[in-house]
Amino acid sequence: MSDAVLNRPPVHALLADGATVCIRPVTPADHDQVQGLYEEMSPENLRLRFFSLSPRSAALAADRACTPAHPGSRALLAETHGQVIGLAEYDTAGEKKDEAEIAIAVCDGLHHRGVGTLLVEHLVSAARADGITTFTADALSENREILQLFADLGLRTARRFEGPEVRCTIRLDADDAYLSAVEARGRSADVASLEPLLRPNVVAVVGAGRKPGSVGRAVLHHLKAGGYTRRLFAVNPSVNHILGVPSYPSVSALPKTPDLAVVAVPAAAVPATAEECGKAGVRAVLVVTAGLDADQAQALLAACRTHGMRLVGPNCLGISHTDPDLRLDATFAADHPLPGTAGVAVQSGGVGIALLDGLSRLGIGVSSFASLGDKYDVSGNDMLQWWESDGRTELALLHLESFGSPRAFSRTARRVTRRMPVLTVDAGRTEAGRRAAASHTAAAATRTMTRQALFTQAGITATRSVGELLETAALLHSQPLPTGSRVAIVTNAGGVGVLAADGCTEAGLSLPPLPSEVIEDLLAVLPRGAAVGNPVDATAAVTEDELADCLDRLMNHPGVDAVLVALVPTAVAVATGDDLIRALTGAPAHRAKPIAAVRLEQDLPVKLLPAADGGTVPSYAEPQAAARALAHAARRAAWLARPVGTVPELDGIDTTRAQEITDTFLAAHPDGGWLDPRTCADLLTCYGIPQISWAWAETEDEAVLAAQRLRGPDDRVVMKAHWPGVVHKSEQRAVHLDLQGDAQVRAAFRDFETRFAGLLTGVVVQPLAARGTELFAGVVQDEVFGPLVLFGLGGTATEVLGDDAARLAPLTDHDVHDLITAPRCAPLLFGARGSGPADLEGLEQLLSRLSRMAADLPELAEADFNPVLATTADVCVLDARVRLVPRTPQDPYLRRLR
Repeated sequence: MSDAVLNRPPVHALLADGATVCIRPVTPADHDQVQGLYEEMSPENLRLRFFSLSPRSAALAADRACTPAHPGSRALLAETHGQVIGLAEYDTAGEKKDEAEIAIAVCDGLHHRGVGTLLVEHLVSAARADGITTFTADALSENREILQLFADLGLRTARRFEGPEVRCTIRLDADDAYLSAVEARGRSADVASLEPLLRPNVVAVVGAGRKPGSVGRAVLHHLKAGGYTRRLFAVNPSVNHILGVPSYPSVSALPKTPDLAVVAVPAAAVPATAEECGKAGVRAVLVVTAGLDADQAQALLAACRTHGMRLVGPNCLGISHTDPDLRLDATFAADHPLPGTAGVAVQSGGVGIALLDGLSRLGIGVSSFASLGDKYDVSGNDMLQWWESDGRTELALLHLESFGSPRAFSRTARRVTRRMPVLTVDAGRTEAGRRAAASHTAAAATRTMTRQALFTQAGITATRSVGELLETAALLHSQPLPTGSRVAIVTNAGGVGVLAADGCTEAGLSLPPLPSEVIEDLLAVLPRGAAVGNPVDATAAVTEDELADCLDRLMNHPGVDAVLVALVPTAVAVATGDDLIRALTGAPAHRAKPIAAVRLEQDLPVKLLPAADGGTVPSYAEPQAAARALAHAARRAAWLARPVGTVPELDGIDTTRAQEITDTFLAAHPDGGWLDPRTCADLLTCYGIPQISWAWAETEDEAVLAAQRLRGPDDRVVMKAHWPGVVHKSEQRAVHLDLQGDAQVRAAFRDFETRFAGLLTGVVVQPLAARGTELFAGVVQDEVFGPLVLFGLGGTATEVLGDDAARLAPLTDHDVHDLITAPRCAPLLFGARGSGPADLEGLEQLLSRLSRMAADLPELAEADFNPVLATTADVCVLDARVRLVPRTPQDPYLRRLR
C-alpha cells in the first residue's frame, strides 16, 4: 500500500437525508471518541456488534481501530461537528492478502441515515487501491440491519449460515451494478441536500443595504417583488426594516433560523458571515459577493463543510425556483423569469441573464435556475439530479466553463438525458494553442476534443453559441423527435428553398429525392407551375389550403422524417387573405413529425408560433438556424434509439503484472518518463495488445543476428534507433527501412552510432511489415477528464492531416464502433477503392485493450501507437511509446463533495 493510499485526506460527503459528514482515517488521537462511540451504544447493539457483552469490548475495539494504518489494515470514521458518529474498518489478518475482514459501527440514534453505507463505500474504494478483492464479515443472523446494508450495497454478496451466525462474503468488483447503486444513493442524498437551497421555507438576505444600488438590496427587492411565499428577513444592524421586510442586526438574532442565507457582504466579511450562519443552523448559503482571495475562499468553504451547509457561488447572479407555491427569485437580474419547464445552470451571470430572457420570450419558461459562479460546491451535476427528480423540468440547459468530476458528470448526464434533452454551449473552443506535449497522441488531444468526447458519449446536445442553444431548445420543446435525418423542404420562393437546402446539407441532414407517386400527389394539390423535387417549390401562388394539403402528404410519406417550410410574404397571399403560416400551425396531423418554419422577414432569430392543437411551432429567421436545430434533434433521436453500450469483457489481461511493471519503473524513475522498448513491450503484453516481432540490439553484431532471425519472405528488416526520451523517430531520421543483407544492417547501425553518439542506447530490429492501412491509436491521461482514447489515420502525416476521433475511457462497444467509423479514413477500413476490409474485430480488440490499460493505470500519462498496421488478416502495433508519471489513484465515482 502506498503512502498516498495510507494517508488519504479527509473528504466530506452527504448522508441519505442530505446532511454533511466528514470521512477520514482514524488516528491514535481518536481513541477516546471511538471508545465513547461503543460505550454509548445500547446493550442490544453492543451484543449485535460483538456477539456478547463484555466491559472490555469498547476499549479493545478502540485499541484496534486506532492503531496506525499499515498495509492490509484501514479504519475510517465519520464525524460531524467534531463528533465521531460511525466507524468502518478492515484487516487482512489471514493468509489471503486479497481478502479482508470488515467491521462497522454506527452511533445509536443515527441508524437508517446512511452512515454505515457511506463508510463502507469509502472503505471499498480504499480496499481496491490496497489490492483487496473480497470483504468478509461475520454477523448474528438476527442483525437484520447489517445484513440488509450488505445486501443493498450493489456488490455481489454470498451468505453462509453457521448456527446463529452468518458468514458474508462480498466481492469488490467495480461493475456497473455497483456504480448504479452508488449513483442512486448519491442522487437521493444530493436532492435532499438541495431542498434548503431551492425550496427554502425561510430566507434571510445578509448585507441588504438601505440605499438603492447595492446587490443585497436588489436581491431582497427581487424576492419580495417576485412574491416569495414563505418567511423573508433582512440582516442589517442599522435598520429595522428594508423595503418593508423586517431587518435584524445579525443572523443569530433572527426570530427563525433561515434555511437559506443570501450573503451580499464585502469579500473580507464573507468567511465570518458564513461561520455565523453555520453556528446559527443555516443549511444553505448563496454568496453573490465577488472578489474573494484564496484565503477567504478557503475559509468560506471550510465554514460550509464544518457546519454542513450547501453553497452556491461565490461571484454569482443567484438562484430562482418558479414553483407557484414558492416563487423564489433570489437574483439581481433585471426581470423575473417566466415559470416553465426549462432548468438552467450557468457559471456566467451574463449568459444566465441571456438564457432567462430568451426562454421567457419564447414562452418555454424556467422551472429552476442556478448561477453557479465560481462553483465552490453546488455544480451542474447537482442541478441535473435536482431536475431529474423535481417533476417539473422537461429540458435542461447548461453553460459550464469547468468540470469538477467529469466522469461522474458523464454518468449522471447519460442517465438524465434519456429522460429529457440536456443542452449545453461548448464554450472555449478556440484555445490559443495545444498544450505542450511530445507524442502525436498528446498533440491531437486538445481540450476541445476532450470536452466534445464527453458531450457525445453522454448524449448531451452541444451547441456553439447561446443563440443556437435557444434555437435548438425551441424545437426540442415544441416538436417530436424525428426518426431519422431525412428532410423535405417546401417553399413559396425558389431562392429561399436553395438557402434552406444548403443549410440542411451543411448541418448533416439529407434531402432524399421524392418517389414518383409522391410527386404525382403533390402536383395534384399544388398550383400550376410548381416544381416538385426536394425542395418543393410551391410558387408564390400557393394558397393556405394547398400548402396544408402538400404538408399533409409529405408528413404521411415514410421516406420523410421532418419538414422545413421556408416562406416569404407575397402580394398574392395578401390579396387572397391567405395566411400561409396557418398551414403549419392549424393542422394537428403535422405534429406526428417535427416541422419548422423559416421566415426571412422575422424580427427575432426564433419564435414559437401558437398551434391549433395547443402546442407551438418553431419559426426561424435564418434557414441555417432551423437546419441546425433539426440536426441536433436527429442526433438526439439516434442516440436515444441506440441500446446502452457495455464495456467488453476481455481475456488475457494481467493487471497485477502491469501494476508491478509500473511500480518498478516509477521506483527507478521517481519523476516518471518514457518506457524503454523492452519495458513497453512487456506492459503491452499484459493487455494482449498485438505487436510486430522485434528484437533489441546494443551492438552491431547483435543487430545482424537479430536481422537474420527476423527477416521475412522478402529478406528485409527495419532498424530504429533508441535513447531515453526519443519520440518522433522519423523527424530525427532515426529509422532505416528496407535493409537487405548483413552489410546494410551493419551500415545502418554504424550510421546511428555516428549521428547519435552519446545518446544511442540500442536499436530495435523488426521485419519489414506487409502492406496495409497505417493508423494510430493512443491515450492521453487528462488531469480533469481522465483517460482519453484517440484513433485515426497514422504514419508520418498524423498531425498534419488531423484525421482522428476521441472518446473517454472506459470505452463501451458503441464507443469503439464510433472511434473506428468517425475518422475520414474510415472507408479505407471497410474496403473502399477495391481493397479488402481491414480486420475490424482486431481493431475493436486493440482499442478496447488500450482503454482497459488506461483505465487500470492512472500512472499512464501517454500511450502512442503509431503506426498501427491494419490488414485484411490482422492488426498489429509497429511502434509504441508509453510514458508513466507518479500519480495517486482517484476513484471518480466515490461519493464526496467538491
